Amino acid sequence: MDTTALASAAAGANTSQLQLAVAAKMMKTNADQEKNIAELVQAAADNGQRLANVAAGIGRALDISV
Repeated sequence: MDTTALASAAAGANTSQLQLAVAAKMMKTNADQEKNIAELVQAAADNGQRLANVAAGIGRALDISV
């Protein structure tokens, strides 16, 4: 192999390593987002369970005007 081909191969390897690092970071970010969404859905379900025992019509005639 000549020097140019060796340098080109090294540069390609560095680029591939950077691309893998970016892909890993994106996958971690997506996993974190999915975890946060799951926690949000669970919190909404928990709040819904607390409101399940409220009598029908509660909050319908609430006046929030200032």
